[in-house]
Amino acid sequence: MQDLTKLTIREAHDGLVAKKFLVADLILAYQEKITEQEKDVHAFLWLNTDLKNEIAKAQELINGGEGRLLTGIPMAIKDNILVDGIQATAGSKILANYIASYDATVITKLKNQGAILLGKTNMDEFAMGSSNETSAFGPTKNPRDLSRVPGGSSGGSAASVSADEAMFALGSDTGGSIRQPAGFCGVVGLKPTYGRVSRYGLMSLASSLDQIGPLTKTVEDSAIILQTIASHDTNDFTSSNHEVDDYLSDLDKSIVGMKIGVPKEYFSLGLDAKVKRVIKDAIGKLEKLGAKIVEVSLPMTDKALATYYIIQPAEASANLARYTGLLYGNSQIKNSPESKLKELYEVNRGLGFGDEVKRRIMMGTYVLSAGFYDAYYSQAKKVQQLIREDFAKVFEEVDILITPTTPTIAFKLGDNQDPLSMHLADVCTVAVNIAGLPALSLPVGEVDGLPVGAQLIGKWWDEKKILNVGHRLESSYKLKVIK
Repeated sequence: MQDLTKLTIREAHDGLVAKKFLVADLILAYQEKITEQEKDVHAFLWLNTDLKNEIAKAQELINGGEGRLLTGIPMAIKDNILVDGIQATAGSKILANYIASYDATVITKLKNQGAILLGKTNMDEFAMGSSNETSAFGPTKNPRDLSRVPGGSSGGSAASVSADEAMFALGSDTGGSIRQPAGFCGVVGLKPTYGRVSRYGLMSLASSLDQIGPLTKTVEDSAIILQTIASHDTNDFTSSNHEVDDYLSDLDKSIVGMKIGVPKEYFSLGLDAKVKRVIKDAIGKLEKLGAKIVEVSLPMTDKALATYYIIQPAEASANLARYTGLLYGNSQIKNSPESKLKELYEVNRGLGFGDEVKRRIMMGTYVLSAGFYDAYYSQAKKVQQLIREDFAKVFEEVDILITPTTPTIAFKLGDNQDPLSMHLADVCTVAVNIAGLPALSLPVGEVDGLPVGAQLIGKWWDEKKILNVGHRLESSYKLKVIK
C-alpha cells in the first residue's frame, strides 16, 4: 500500500482530486506516523486531535471541484506563530499557558487555501538557539539520528517534515533558523527576502531580521508555500509592496549560462573537509547543468557573526520586555496589592526565562545602554550596511551564490554547551539576514549517513531564481555518501 506521508504537495493534491484516497486517509496516515515516532522525535508541543470538521470541509471542497493546491494538505506550525485559540509558547515557560487570540497573516492565508493544522512544533526558547536544546519543554531529536540535534531554532518544524510527520511546516528565520535545521535534517528550507512575507502574528525576536518561511520535502513544495504566504500586509509596517512573482513558472527553466558565485570566505569558516567535498560536488553538478561558476569574495563575511550577535540581542532585549507574566502567560506568584512590581518582574522573568534568553537580554541591554550604544550597537549597524554593500557588489557579477548551509553535519545532543561554540553553527547563515536577502537550503549529499545542505543566496526579491536553480539541482542530484 502506498505510504501517503511520502507524497509531495502536488502528488497529494493530484491524488485527492483523482479520488485515489480521501482527505481523511491522508490525515490519518500522518497521525499514525506521529503516534509511532513522536515519543522519540518530540517535534510537536501541541497536537490537534479533533480534525473532523476540517477534514469534512476540505473533502467537500475537493468533491465540488473547488479544492485548491493546499486543500486537505497537513501542515505543522512553529510555536511562535499565532493560531487563533491555540497555544503559542515560543518554547518558553513564561508563555506555558498562553492561548493566541488571533491568526497570524500567514495562517489566515493557509487556512483560506484549506490546509489542515496537525500541530504546533517545538523550538528553541523565543527562537534563541541553534540546536532546539534551549526549549523549556525538552529538545527535539534529529529523525536521521536520534542522538543528534535537529538544528534550531525551527528544529521541530524541520524534524516534523524530515520524519514525515507533516507534509510541510512553517518556521521563522532570524539568523539561519529555517536553513540550518533544514540542512541538519535533510529537508528544504527557504528564508524569503526581508519584507516578502508578513510578520504579523509572529512573536518578534529581532524585528529587523525575522522572516517567516517554509520547510518542505522538495523545492517545488517551497515554491508552492511561498506563493501562498507572500504578500504585502498593512498589519506589518515592514511588509513590502514589491510585486509577488509567480514562483512556480520557472522551476524547470534552463540554467545554461547563469553565473553562480562561490564566495571563497565561506569555504574557510571552520568548514569540515567532508562537508566541503559534498558542496564542491554540488557545484560541479551545477556546472554540468550549464551554469558558469565564478569565484567571488565577500570580505566583510568575518564580521557578520559579531554584528549579528550585537543587533539580535539588542532588539530581543526590547521585544522581550513585554513578557512579565502579568498581562499574559505564566505568572509564578500572585499579583496582590502587597506585591511590589519589581518583585513580580524578577520572580516571573527569573523563573520563566531560560539561561540563553537571559544571556541575550542582558547582552542586548548592555549594548544599548548609555556609554556603550555608540561603541557597540551603532557600530554594528554601520557594519550591517557594509555587509549589504558587499552582497550588492557581488551581485553585479553573478546571478546567485552557493555556499554550505552549515560548516558541519548535525552534532550530538549536549555537545555544544558552550554558547560561543553554538553560535558558530550559524556562521554560514547570519549574513543573509543582516543583508535581508533570500536564501534556500536543500540537501545535496551525506557525510557519515547524515545530510549536508547547500545554501543558494539570491538578490533581493529574486526568490524565483534560487528556486529555479535549487529545483534543477535537486532534479539532477543523486545523494553521494562521503566516506
